[in-house]
Amino acid sequence: MGCIGPYTRTQRYRWCSSESGDSVIRTWPRPTEYQSVWLAMQAFTNNRTATTPDEIWLVEHLPVYTQGQAGKPEHLLNAGNIPVIKTDRGGQITYHGPGQIMAYVLADLKRSGRYIKQLVFELEESLIATLALYGIDQACRKPGAPGVYVPGKQDLAKIAALGIKVRQGCTYHGLALNLDLDLAPFEGINPCGYAGLQTVSMASCGVKAQWDEVAQALAQQMIRRCGLQMRDC
Repeated sequence: MGCIGPYTRTQRYRWCSSESGDSVIRTWPRPTEYQSVWLAMQAFTNNRTATTPDEIWLVEHLPVYTQGQAGKPEHLLNAGNIPVIKTDRGGQITYHGPGQIMAYVLADLKRSGRYIKQLVFELEESLIATLALYGIDQACRKPGAPGVYVPGKQDLAKIAALGIKVRQGCTYHGLALNLDLDLAPFEGINPCGYAGLQTVSMASCGVKAQWDEVAQALAQQMIRRCGLQMRDC
């Protein structure tokens, strides 16, 4: 494992890269505040060329609410002392914090011949496959509501969220998998714009696993399914 960075002289951040075969998966220091990673994703996307390898960034954030481009303010119920950041991704408001796995996918859709709907489907498949590895075999999609769900108390409960930005045929942002985190902040919002949506974690489903282990398992599922073209750096 080696440390790499920064991308530009004006942005001071570092991460570590974990190499497996011909893949590079970048794991940021834990936890990392949201703004630094967001700026880094934008810089990477702005500077990439037709031959730039795709990347996966694995991140655990400090507590933050992020609002999507089309996010409606009424879905923020009570932020308390948690900061709220308006972002350029798709979707409504969600929460990120310690114990959650963020997997950001920086992919060239034009090169892989994919449309965004196909990538979203493949990311959901990657999440479902990862959850199955840990015995959560009832994970599923919910029509009209991107993300991954499991049976809840009364209806399906959300265990993973998705939000992607496409710029000049390339993606950034990605997915959030609830591993073992404080779920109380989700009560301060309508998660992903759905009032009363139950949010759960792998831990609340009875799974105890290490962050690094699950994050790497998820990244490998993404590499397998999402048409990413990656190489050693």
